[in-house]
Amino acid sequence: MRRVVITGVGAVTPIGNNVKDFWANLTAGKNGIDYIKSFDSANINVKVAGEIKDFDPIALGLDKSIARRSDKFVQYALIAAKEAMEDSKIEISPERLGVYVGTGVGGLNVFIEETKKYLTEGPKWVSPLFVPMFIPNMASSNIAITYNAQGPSVPVTAACTTGSMAIGEAYKAIAAGFADAIIAGGTEAGATELGIASFASCKALSCSDKIDEASLPFDKRRAGFVLSDGAGIVVLEEYEHAKARNAKIYGEICGYGISSDAHHITAPVADGSIAARAISQAIQQAQISENDVVYINAHGTGTHMNDVAETKAIKLALGEERAHKAHISSNKSMIGHLLGAAGAVELIATALTLQNKIIPPTINLLEQDPECDLNYTPNVAVKADVTLGLSNSFGFGGHNACIAVRNI
Repeated sequence: MRRVVITGVGAVTPIGNNVKDFWANLTAGKNGIDYIKSFDSANINVKVAGEIKDFDPIALGLDKSIARRSDKFVQYALIAAKEAMEDSKIEISPERLGVYVGTGVGGLNVFIEETKKYLTEGPKWVSPLFVPMFIPNMASSNIAITYNAQGPSVPVTAACTTGSMAIGEAYKAIAAGFADAIIAGGTEAGATELGIASFASCKALSCSDKIDEASLPFDKRRAGFVLSDGAGIVVLEEYEHAKARNAKIYGEICGYGISSDAHHITAPVADGSIAARAISQAIQQAQISENDVVYINAHGTGTHMNDVAETKAIKLALGEERAHKAHISSNKSMIGHLLGAAGAVELIATALTLQNKIIPPTINLLEQDPECDLNYTPNVAVKADVTLGLSNSFGFGGHNACIAVRNI
């Protein structure tokens, strides 16, 4: 198995439309959740979301014609991919470059627009671009076209685990020799009126109308997650290829674990045992040692069942003693839940945490749930000489994934 490293990163998030701003605001504990501005939320109980702010795809370098015929989830992906590729500065044969970029729900914005046309004006007014703008593979496809990536192109769709699985499967493909580099990650633009109404109907979202009391991972006041938009893209590269060109390396992917709860369409296994298998696989591959100082970027949604089950999973995988020593935080306290993009954005945060030795906080953690009794880095970032990073993702349908990262 060949070694795989991260040589480029790109992000569009509620706290920054590039990685520099995202990381600065993440470590500063800035809350990117705000009152909904993209539509009138008067008829919905949910009043807040993690919307993307000041996003102008043309100003950020996207061609006007591509922007016009792309849903927001594709626009976010292309901007994040542009940042990652420019950061990586990679030059590679097209047939050795792949794309593994997924989304949880696809083009929900264009779906809403074209459905309204169909219902009010008739079928002949539905855009001929509806299908190529809506279908979930178009983020991966447009990135492949933009960078002439003729290698494997795999658009992953696995709910909230999408971004992590896309990166994990890309890691396996490079390690096995199917490509020398892969543009990988996740993207989402689901914080629409229909998206929020749908998640609200299944009682998954926080109905708090207070910005600082909406996304509360591991806090006993928590009452659901906050729906958000964004994208996270990394350039994964075979280590010797990166080393030969003296590439900047953010970290090495050293483990990847996956499992399926096979239990319920939305609820996790309560004791965390199946999710723990994914974490255990990742740390075994990473060859965890007693000298490792562990950072865990928790899935940490702020729902009652997830936070308790994840806490139990961490304890089962690491053991009680190591679990209590680990540094843990939830980025979702600041950026909300980016669904298919969450795992990718959080992996970028994990790699930067190891690189900078700064643990981003879990903000607004004021009343920690006694059932969630680990160190979740409440409210303020801390410095720590962490050596092994784990990024957890758990999704509707019982999908579990964990990616392990080390500095190199």
